Amino acid sequence: MTAPGHSPLTTVEDNDTTPPLEGEHIVVVGGGMTGHRFVSRLRAQDPEGTWTLTMIGEEPQQPYDRVHLSNWFSSRNADLLTLDPTVWDDPRITLVTGDAVTALDRDAQTVTTASGTVHAYDRLVLATGSWAWSPRAEGNDLPGTFSYRTIDDVEKMAEWVTLRSQKVGRPLRGVVVGGGVLGLEAAAALKNMEVDTTVVEFADRLMAVQLDQGGGEMLRLLIEDLGIGVRTGVGAARFSPAADGAMGTAHLTDDSELPADIVVFSTGIRPRDKVAREAGLAIGERGGVVVGDSCQTSDDAIWAVGECASFNGVCAGLVAPGNDMADVVVDRFLGGKRTHERGVEGTKLKGVGVEAAAFGDVNGITPGALDVTFIDPFHRQYRKLVMSDDAKTLLGGVFIGDIELYSSLRPLVGRELGADPSALIAPAGAGAMPDTELPDDAVVCSCNNVAAGTIRTAVNEQGCHTIGQIKECTKAGTVCGSCVPLLTKILNKELEKSGITVSKGLCEHFAHSRAELFKLVEEGGQQTFSEVVAAFGTGRGCAACRPVVASILSTLGAITGKRHNPVGRQLGSLQDTNDFVMANIQKDGTYSVIPAMPAGEVTPEGLMVIAQVAQDYGLYVKLNGAQRIGMFGARLEQLPEIWKRLVDAGFQSGHAYGKSLRMVKACLGTNWCRFGVQDSTTMAVALEKRYRGLRSPHKLKISVSGCARECAEAQAKDVGVIATTKGWNLYVGGNGGAQPAHGKLLVEDLDDTNLVKCIDRFLMLYVREADKLQRTARWVEEFPGGVDELRRIIVDDSLGIGEQLEESMQKHADSYVDEWAEAVYDPERRAKFVSFVNAPDASDPSLKYVIERGQARPAMEGETDTYPSLLAAREHAMATPGTAEPSGYDPTDKN
Repeated sequence: MTAPGHSPLTTVEDNDTTPPLEGEHIVVVGGGMTGHRFVSRLRAQDPEGTWTLTMIGEEPQQPYDRVHLSNWFSSRNADLLTLDPTVWDDPRITLVTGDAVTALDRDAQTVTTASGTVHAYDRLVLATGSWAWSPRAEGNDLPGTFSYRTIDDVEKMAEWVTLRSQKVGRPLRGVVVGGGVLGLEAAAALKNMEVDTTVVEFADRLMAVQLDQGGGEMLRLLIEDLGIGVRTGVGAARFSPAADGAMGTAHLTDDSELPADIVVFSTGIRPRDKVAREAGLAIGERGGVVVGDSCQTSDDAIWAVGECASFNGVCAGLVAPGNDMADVVVDRFLGGKRTHERGVEGTKLKGVGVEAAAFGDVNGITPGALDVTFIDPFHRQYRKLVMSDDAKTLLGGVFIGDIELYSSLRPLVGRELGADPSALIAPAGAGAMPDTELPDDAVVCSCNNVAAGTIRTAVNEQGCHTIGQIKECTKAGTVCGSCVPLLTKILNKELEKSGITVSKGLCEHFAHSRAELFKLVEEGGQQTFSEVVAAFGTGRGCAACRPVVASILSTLGAITGKRHNPVGRQLGSLQDTNDFVMANIQKDGTYSVIPAMPAGEVTPEGLMVIAQVAQDYGLYVKLNGAQRIGMFGARLEQLPEIWKRLVDAGFQSGHAYGKSLRMVKACLGTNWCRFGVQDSTTMAVALEKRYRGLRSPHKLKISVSGCARECAEAQAKDVGVIATTKGWNLYVGGNGGAQPAHGKLLVEDLDDTNLVKCIDRFLMLYVREADKLQRTARWVEEFPGGVDELRRIIVDDSLGIGEQLEESMQKHADSYVDEWAEAVYDPERRAKFVSFVNAPDASDPSLKYVIERGQARPAMEGETDTYPSLLAAREHAMATPGTAEPSGYDPTDKN
């Protein structure tokens, strides 16, 4: 057996000869992000260890991403927040949910849960987190009061808003007590549920802990621009009920009142240290389990990490310190000597629709500190750098309305800036970041404590040459994502320094990337492959570049009015087999036929045509995940015959064979579903008719859900549309498959017209700029500036290309012609659909079929009772009712 893992920060020789964890049982109390971090890191760094581990969580859910809790309101699906569930597949690890630890017996080394279960431990890790504190004001427990901390909190908030507004017959009035980061997120969530919301903050400014006075005032303006009221310098004195006993009025400390049907408290957190306190562990003056730099408590067998741990008298409320503490304990358990240190804290506002971020000494309390400030009240922008007395060393920064510099400057805190600070924060174009490198020890990703040197090692020694690879290897950029622009900068710099040329060329025949070639052909006007390769390439092309060029010519033909059928006479020979014959080849050399069914709609008459075709040709029939009916087993020479019957019945190609739009999926929406808030079916039909046949770098899938229940799984598609009471939320860059990715929210509450505009812009930008065979998920992930920059380009039209992209898409839609119909009614092309050129009426004699569940499928080696054709197999099946399994197949046989 392989030796158990050791600390990655120590050599094997430095470790004890006896593995520190051999045969021991670890109990982790707390099922949050920090606990999950500890378990996942221990598992990854010690894959062969002989330890066992039990994690015990109070909440019923698996550990989830609390940082992005506000995202729940966009999907109303808690599963989308779940942290990596593959951790629990490890047989050494047991997860217990919904059963809080209530007692700790240090002498017996056991913990007891609310259910009475006793768990013994050799080592105990406390990761109990914190609880949401609310002021001791009269009426703070009236129906309609909530915290903003857990999935249960947000689910109950949403339910209250729905039921209470129905009962009172009007939009609700809401008050959020606390104007910090979470308070503003809660206010935005209420506003998006059509609650007239006011934020009440006792301090003199919003985000008082993170921002200076000027930044807080600018943030107030931006929040008020969203339609959210702001009251600063006052607190909540008491709350009084409405006539029915529910929350009715908030009474403030200045004797004013606010009508309040719902109140959300976001007034701070307190460490959850009750179990540790009762067990006699050392507790800090302001709460929290006292730990040293090894994160060990006053008991040698117990460690504490995250918000429940008091380090140097402070309990950190951010994810970054908690992750570092978890990493320290893992390192110590594996024989290392790593210590926990608190770095410079940074905060970025998210989920509100306003850009705000800050780091370091924002109030300039460092002796001799200098403030360098830029204020633009018209554009609602505020930038401030806090510098040392010689204006060289960066001490802190505040950015409101424009946070582009945040990710690049935060790692420089405590270091020389290397540029004129006033020029750096001046209006765009006046200054620029210095072209100096970050030191290796500068933390780039504070959430996961990843330094610049780690990124460079990943690039230069581990072959990570894309942002996606860096994320997978180092975990940088996988929590809040604010460091991705800086990761991109480091990646590009290292590749340039090392002389590593990552070729963007299509193949040996084209040195240009797909995006570069698209632009060249668009400007040059070439219309054939020969013209393109003569102008921009060499040789005669290959299987890699020829389909790409065909796709480019097809798209450009469509958007310029020079119609190019992607599989027509001119371009068909460039495509692979599937595109060329407009059907996917199967394992036995036959083909599939999948007609389009926008939104999954089909009439009974249409179903009868499909059924008759399948019956006449003996085809295997199966529904697929695209809400379409697939027929399998058609021979090449049968395709035009089948297409003609389908085309005559009103069907068109479903493009299941192309790098193009595959489908637009939909739920029932308001047509039938009692939960629907928009007509998702009609929208899906309109979108499919607009984007059908669009050739792209990779296949495209779109989905439209009629409400937040998300039955159409829109967030797992390249373009996802989810209905709201105000319109549509648009998600981009999602996909399933081997590398699943959730779509990222691009914009909320669009009307029908602006939804189509944004999708036009996104898809056409993707078609123009993505690499060959690059899915939208990877393109969005690696787009410079990430989804925030995409939002500026697509929604805000920052590059001024919006109308051009829309016009191109409109020309595509106007030029669309069904590919099947063109082939059916083109005698020259139709004549090419033969299996054997010298015997056009002959079929392949090697094809054999068996019966399975009443249908025919290709026979496998060793199967008997085969039939020479699908029709022969089907005739036998019809004559022998109940035929279910082929001869020789035993489903209970394990051999």
